[in-house]
Amino acid sequence: MRRTVILAVVAALGAGLLAGCAEDSDEPAGSSSKGGGGGKGRTTITVGVFGAFGLKEAGLYDEYMKLNKDVVIEQTSIERNENYYPQLLTHLGSGSGLADIQAVEVNNIAEITSTQADKLVDLGRTEGVTKGSFLPWKWAQATTKDGKTVGLGTDIGPQGICYRKDLFAKAGLPTDREAVGKLWAGDWNKYLAAGKRYKAKAPKGTAFVDSASGVMAAITGSSADRFYDENGRIVYKTNPAVKSAWDVAASFATEGLTGKLQQFTPAWDQGYANGTFATVSCPAWMLGYIQDKAGAAGKDKWDVAPAPKPSNWGGSFLIVPEAGRNRTEAAKLAAWLTAPEQQAKLFEKRGSFPSASAAYSMPAVSGAEHEYFGNAPIGQIFSAAAQGIPVTVLGPKDLVIAQNMADIGMLQVDQKGKSPKEGWDAAVKAIDNALDQ
Repeated sequence: MRRTVILAVVAALGAGLLAGCAEDSDEPAGSSSKGGGGGKGRTTITVGVFGAFGLKEAGLYDEYMKLNKDVVIEQTSIERNENYYPQLLTHLGSGSGLADIQAVEVNNIAEITSTQADKLVDLGRTEGVTKGSFLPWKWAQATTKDGKTVGLGTDIGPQGICYRKDLFAKAGLPTDREAVGKLWAGDWNKYLAAGKRYKAKAPKGTAFVDSASGVMAAITGSSADRFYDENGRIVYKTNPAVKSAWDVAASFATEGLTGKLQQFTPAWDQGYANGTFATVSCPAWMLGYIQDKAGAAGKDKWDVAPAPKPSNWGGSFLIVPEAGRNRTEAAKLAAWLTAPEQQAKLFEKRGSFPSASAAYSMPAVSGAEHEYFGNAPIGQIFSAAAQGIPVTVLGPKDLVIAQNMADIGMLQVDQKGKSPKEGWDAAVKAIDNALDQ
């Protein structure tokens, strides 16, 4: 059975972006007497998330409550993760003000795992949780060195390359997604070479790629070693994988292959609307974003092919604090919400790609196509990417490092004409200041 999935914009955009309204309560979580709760004999399970996380919007809470008449689920959401996460750390430190279940964005999971594990339930021991159902690298991200699994993955961000078929045709490049994928298969430098071919016959006013920073993020997302080593030491300055990603991405800028845009800004959105760039590194959740910004005029002009190497951008976890009043019931709910069947439903309804590989054979995933992108078999494309992503060493300040490399360093190369070395030096200085080194 083939199904068409129209992807919605999902919350896991780097630091978390989207709508949500209520702020976390400072009252102890899980009280059955809380206003709007279940009443006598019913257990209220509270869930704290950031942005439009998708679980509620996909109807999963309602389904669980129908199956468990003695449970009421109440969710609070803070719009942006940069506001949500510091509050979560404060509440974990004090042991109060916590929801029974809390969401954690992937860029924060290393800090949670390394510094807060003693305050969290070992979800790996929860009934109904099967380690083998999850991608090994996703399971590893929320597991401590001594084997305690403190988070269950909800979604991931396997990446492809989204491209404009009409612009490729005008530049003399192939448009069939299989042929396009072969242009750069296995090597990000081949992606650079394809960009040079595009530039030679590029339609006037267009660039090959949106931004050098986007390319850099995609390349680092395909590497097992990035900013930290396995001993928790910051090594990005000397890591050849990071330097290679920097050099390749900077070459896109110095060769004039970028639109000189900064992602998630009005100018970037306008670039989609006006068709001013031909490719962008796109995780599964970004398809809905492209559809929204490119609009009806972009339908059937955009397509998606595999990225040069499997790469991840985004994803989240659910954790259960020990300080919660309903730890057992909360762990059961977290296990159910992240089970393969529910992850397949979340993908079908919200576009969040499953972190449970056991969902990939389910029709909602394996048969998923995207009408806007020429009925691209997105279930197959992103499943293949997800299973090839390496186990990446994460660190507590990954996001700080990545943001400064992109917004301080690479942006100067891309937009201000600074040399790659000048951009690198500026990034290192900003990172050192941010980390007080």
